[in-house]
Amino acid sequence: MDFSLILSNLLNPPVLFFFLGMLAFVVGSDLEIPQPLPKFFSLYLLLAIGFKGGVELNKSGLTAEITWTLGAAMLMAMLVPLWTFFVLRRKLDVNNAGAVAATYGSVSAVTFIAATSFLTQLGIKSGGHMVAAMALMESPAIIIGIALVRWLGKKDGTAFSWAHLLRDAFANGSVLLLCGALVIGLLTGENGGKALAPFTSDIFRGMLCLFLLDMGLVSARRLGGIRQLGVFPIAFATIVPLVNAGAAIAIAHVLGLGRGDALLFTVLCASASYIAVPAAMRLAVPEANPGLYVTMSLAITFPFNIIIGLPLYLGIINRLWT
Repeated sequence: MDFSLILSNLLNPPVLFFFLGMLAFVVGSDLEIPQPLPKFFSLYLLLAIGFKGGVELNKSGLTAEITWTLGAAMLMAMLVPLWTFFVLRRKLDVNNAGAVAATYGSVSAVTFIAATSFLTQLGIKSGGHMVAAMALMESPAIIIGIALVRWLGKKDGTAFSWAHLLRDAFANGSVLLLCGALVIGLLTGENGGKALAPFTSDIFRGMLCLFLLDMGLVSARRLGGIRQLGVFPIAFATIVPLVNAGAAIAIAHVLGLGRGDALLFTVLCASASYIAVPAAMRLAVPEANPGLYVTMSLAITFPFNIIIGLPLYLGIINRLWT
């Protein structure tokens, strides 16, 4: 691995603010991002990244490469929760296995945004259609995870509505905002991009720094519960992203994606959701333990990906794409 990439990533201001948030918790500081600002930061980042992706997609159009990429993204979003569920069943009950599998089959928008910032810092271009890929990968894992729980779990006689589940999955606030912003960017194109540039581009990195500062505080708080997880969940939360990343890099190489798109596709497949999936799982599978799947994704996989994963994945891509 190219250690210059690790250094470049660690010296990226958003990553440093993430560490600052963790440090603040460790030293017992009273630093805190007051509510509801963290939610506002989330909404802003989803809107900005979705809109800019739509503008870029308007420029590039729907080519054969883009169609294949979106199809591959959907395929990975369905395969990951399936294979991880049966691995998890060796140690966990059906409810927790389904929740964790859905978590790792879905995606982390913040990890994706950190990856786009990393690419921008290095001057590597990527396509706006990768935002569409992120939006498409959000819901399938939720549906598959819950379907596995309903299929293999014990029947308790409670009514279950697939229509209700599908509505919740596709009308989830983060999914709806991301997709809606993507469509608006697609419709308005370059003119819309110029009009909103001060909002979606000029202040983007500052907002990302504030959001990751808060994520550092939250992740550090969650680390206290890791000891209760045992060895298996911790190993799963670090090994599975690497396995999924390896598969994604192979697929990206076969599809002939550019280095930037290959990294974003890899990050999407290697990340784990800690916003959309937990919200859906708490509603549909209340028997699952949020302290398990939220801690695994937020306190282990998320830091692993933004600190080690990004430079590692790009280092492998750089070697294979020569």
